[in-house]
Amino acid sequence: MKLNALEQRIDEIIRPIIEELGFHLNWIEYKGGTLQIFAENPKNGNLNLAECTTISREISPILEVEDPIESAYRLEVSSPGVDRLLVRESDYERYSGFTAKIELDIPLEGQKRFRGTIEEKKDGEIALKTDTGLVNLPFRDISKAKLVMTDDLMKASKKLTCANDNPEDATDNENNKEIETE
Repeated sequence: MKLNALEQRIDEIIRPIIEELGFHLNWIEYKGGTLQIFAENPKNGNLNLAECTTISREISPILEVEDPIESAYRLEVSSPGVDRLLVRESDYERYSGFTAKIELDIPLEGQKRFRGTIEEKKDGEIALKTDTGLVNLPFRDISKAKLVMTDDLMKASKKLTCANDNPEDATDNENNKEIETE
């Protein structure tokens, strides 16, 4: 997924601040007078309200000074959510084994949209197990990718959140997939 020129400029301004706070910047989107910032706590892959507020309060003054958006806008800071966008190549490694929808800029054998299980990321390609077989999608050609809400994804997300909030509650005898954090 690619940022437009304005979003790239905003990324340059706020990424260092967000990282200094100990969070990861996932995605920036500006449309319809709203600037959406998606970030996460690397410990659990989410943000709580207090963390969203902290990020908002820290980046707002810098955005006012740098003024990359000429008109009035609304700032929204939030977690990317369970069914998040897949933006970086590392996202595909992190969510290997989970279902995703992926759209390409350039058709692969006449097809632009794919849905399947992320198998691996290797040599700049994403291996996706679809109903028709394994396809290797060039990362550079991906225009949009998003996790699909499934029971496995929900269980893994809940388990990760519980492990970071209360480690004693995180034990689960089911054979669940786990989401690795950085």
